[in-house]
Amino acid sequence: MTTPRPRLLVLRALGLGDLLAGVPALRALRRGFPGHELVLAAPAELGPVAAATGAVDRLLPASAPGRAVPHRIDWTGPPPDLAVDLHGNGPPSHRLLTELRPLKLMAFAHPGTPEVDGPRWLPEEHERARWCRLVRSYGVDADPTDLLLPRPPGPSPAPGAVVLHPGAGAPSRCWPTERYAAVAEALRGHGQRVVVTGGADEADLVADLAKRADLPDTDVFGGGLPFDRLSALVADARAVVSGDTGIAHLAVAHATRSVTLFGPVPPSRWGPPARPRHRALWHPGPEGDPHAGTPDPALLRLHPEDVLAALHELCGTPSP
Repeated sequence: MTTPRPRLLVLRALGLGDLLAGVPALRALRRGFPGHELVLAAPAELGPVAAATGAVDRLLPASAPGRAVPHRIDWTGPPPDLAVDLHGNGPPSHRLLTELRPLKLMAFAHPGTPEVDGPRWLPEEHERARWCRLVRSYGVDADPTDLLLPRPPGPSPAPGAVVLHPGAGAPSRCWPTERYAAVAEALRGHGQRVVVTGGADEADLVADLAKRADLPDTDVFGGGLPFDRLSALVADARAVVSGDTGIAHLAVAHATRSVTLFGPVPPSRWGPPARPRHRALWHPGPEGDPHAGTPDPALLRLHPEDVLAALHELCGTPSP
């Protein structure tokens, strides 16, 4: 009779950018527990992303509105041999996992769950470094720079284009579409192909930008591209311009040149690694509300000329 593999459950039921920021920690767990089945509790639509990391054996669908903790995890069979909280730092995610009675739990400490004996949460820490520090505190070596994804096998729908992505998880992180349009017009005026992308719920933003920039239908990818096509588009792009959102992390994962516009949260928390191919645009100042319903003032201090200057430095597009 075959002995079942021990199982390692990781909770990170968040979005695309969150999952990509957690890749170094996931890969560390994969190396640290090579004999375990690594099960990732995350939204079902992130299955292809999880598979691309090479660290996950199986995705267990789990999600909640916004950045909340899911109400339950549909775990079956014996308790996990190990559960890892890569989702948050407080009682809701701790208790969700402890309800499954894992033999061991890796998580940050919190006064509300004194039974969890983990390292201290550091609010200003960069997201990639945070989760690597968590697993290192339990004796698992982790490298925050281990974040690249393989290029998908399919062709890009627009090789060599500059990709503009106006959407984000909240309006506070959405740079105005008229400014994206000004960037598009300047680039197209010098013969550069520009395409626009957007998620399934960002049709209005995509349509507004496409109209303002007079983009042809062939250069508009709204409605949420399947991950393999989006990944190929980003991997073969000349550059990606976006706010602080998932596609910026995807550009980092494919080592594609990127210009990321920050506000209300600074790049010290979510920005790209310090590589010559990436530019994080940010006017230092007080942090704002990342869930606000209007663009953050720090984001509005960035102008098309700033983006065009960054693109010129990265890939030789016309200077503003």
